[in-house]
Amino acid sequence: MSEEAVRYDGSHIQVLEGLEAIRKRPGMYVGSTGERGLHQLVYEVAGRAVNEVLAGHAGSVEVALMSDGGVRVTDDGPGIPVEAAGSVGAGPDLEALLTRPYAGAEPGGRHAVPMSLFGTGLCATNALSCRLTAEVRRAGVRWVQEYVRGVALTPPTIAGPATGTGTTIAFWPDVGIFGTETQCSYAVLADHFRQLAFLNRCMDITLTDERTPDLSRPVRFHSPGGARDFVAFLDEKRDAPATPFTPTHPDVFGFEWEDVRMAGTMEVALRWCGSGEERVEGFANSRPTPEGGAHVEGFRDGVAAAVNAYARQRRLLTPADPDFGADRIGEGLTAVVSVKLDHPEFHGATNGRLGGAVVRVCVAQAVRDRLGAWMDRPAGP
Repeated sequence: MSEEAVRYDGSHIQVLEGLEAIRKRPGMYVGSTGERGLHQLVYEVAGRAVNEVLAGHAGSVEVALMSDGGVRVTDDGPGIPVEAAGSVGAGPDLEALLTRPYAGAEPGGRHAVPMSLFGTGLCATNALSCRLTAEVRRAGVRWVQEYVRGVALTPPTIAGPATGTGTTIAFWPDVGIFGTETQCSYAVLADHFRQLAFLNRCMDITLTDERTPDLSRPVRFHSPGGARDFVAFLDEKRDAPATPFTPTHPDVFGFEWEDVRMAGTMEVALRWCGSGEERVEGFANSRPTPEGGAHVEGFRDGVAAAVNAYARQRRLLTPADPDFGADRIGEGLTAVVSVKLDHPEFHGATNGRLGGAVVRVCVAQAVRDRLGAWMDRPAGP
């Protein structure tokens, strides 16, 4: 091998920054250049609007899949600050959010939903769109700005008076990045936003598919019943439609609880039916945890303790009998375990498993006490 072939120094290093880096390596910022990355563009934009609702600054979010292949996300919050309007001290302005990675990082803690993969937010979507338009309604003024592949065509421009306040971002994914198939899946987005509504009672999201006449009416995702509604929904969607759903108890058991020891809250809901496999869905700060973790393990500990205590109290088990095992207890069980923590500890880069021994102890104790009390309640007439 020649000396030239093995020589490697600073001249070989290419430094990419900002939008150039995102367009050069899109998978590093939105996960892929396939369907997953395409939907992540929507989540990056919707995440800012969703967190406005969770913070109490907005009441609702509207997402529309437009007939020309674009996606439009609208909120009724105060409107993103516009530098030209002299919005000093109100947070990153519109151009900063659209062109600078990590400007205005996502809020953290239990009162926010982390929808961005790496915190790039609007910037990633702007960089990977062939076109993006922003409209801000703020202080009685309507501002507009247009971008092409992340580059602003003009500064934010006054387009007349505004009715109400809020922000609308519309974008068209770049076929040069994602190929010719740049149509988002209505079903995938609906599942995602429905889940957010189940896990956050204050959330109010509508999704409209303007591409299909049959779906052109907005579908609203809003769930005052929270995790209880989630369990009922999962039971309705069981994988064996030929087997009638026969709940062991018609009402879904559930509770919410805050525990200072884990610096967070928990919401748990469950129901048993006559047969079927166990289905336990775990979430941490509204993020799915498909690999489980401390909150799911604590839930199983608490359920086992409550069920076995009930069985022994009612003499369904003799002193010589072993406790019911996990397989017996989990048969036909559907449950949702959602924790929201100020400082969640995840294992692995994908955040698929939640850590924290304290979380396990807190969830186990709460489930054992509240499920046990519910099982011991007097039977109705």
